Amino acid sequence: MSVLAVGSVAFDTITSPAGRVENVLGGALTYFALAAAYFTEVRMVAIVGSDFTAEQENRLKRHGIDTRGIEHANGKTFRWGGQYLENLNEAKTDFTELNVFEHFQPKIPRAYQDSSFLFLANIHPSLQKSVRLQMDGVRLTGGDTMNYWINHTPQELVDTLQMVDILLINDTETKMLANDGSLPRAARKVLAFGPQALVVKHGEYGATIFFRESAFGIGAHPFRAPALPIEEVKDPTGAGDSFAGGFMGYLASQEELNREVLKRALFYGGVMGSFAVECFGTERLESLSRKEIDARFQVFRELTHLE
Repeated sequence: MSVLAVGSVAFDTITSPAGRVENVLGGALTYFALAAAYFTEVRMVAIVGSDFTAEQENRLKRHGIDTRGIEHANGKTFRWGGQYLENLNEAKTDFTELNVFEHFQPKIPRAYQDSSFLFLANIHPSLQKSVRLQMDGVRLTGGDTMNYWINHTPQELVDTLQMVDILLINDTETKMLANDGSLPRAARKVLAFGPQALVVKHGEYGATIFFRESAFGIGAHPFRAPALPIEEVKDPTGAGDSFAGGFMGYLASQEELNREVLKRALFYGGVMGSFAVECFGTERLESLSRKEIDARFQVFRELTHLE
């Protein structure tokens, strides 16, 4: 089944202990789409500038990604620069240039209206809500947000969460959104806003999924998946978005959605996040094979005794 994803395409300048790269293809939606495309059909809605070339778009098309929803505008594509110093889980932002992304108003092509799954990447909550309202027929909606929207647009975000089935954020954002320092309590409060499930990403320590009572089956116990130890992390930039792509892409490839499927999706999310950090930008995601993905998933199974 197809996943319609809405978010940012960008050019990134990144410095880490492994080196430095300038103006590499990035953006939350780019990482998400490349990761999800190994499991299902992906349709992208985004905006880029005149500096985004046909060759760069072809890098997405080569993975079967439908790019008809990418709007080409006069001006420059969104750009971000950051450094990873001692703490690879946290980037120090050097610059953010929104450029054409500042006036992004998502336009959903008619051909995308039959999409079965929807993912709302990290954009203004009011834009996420607008897209969700245009896609009444979707089977499941996933969403992401960040501390900026939690702090600056809390009411708009809460309104949007009523329309999101699965929210994927990190532990700091979960506690911030709930205004509670206890992760289990914070998770319950976030679920009360509307989502049926909450995926909390812990960076190099894996991820936990929390369920609303009786959502996706019986019971309400959370489930924790560890992260795979990676010998050298070159660039953590797209790890969380790649995780989301693997998670949502796997869900879209399954006929039934239940707790066991969501747990397994948590592991495929971890697999895609672990590949993303091995190279700068999207290089590793672009060079993968499904055989490599399934082999690493098997390592996860053996590491955790997942049945």
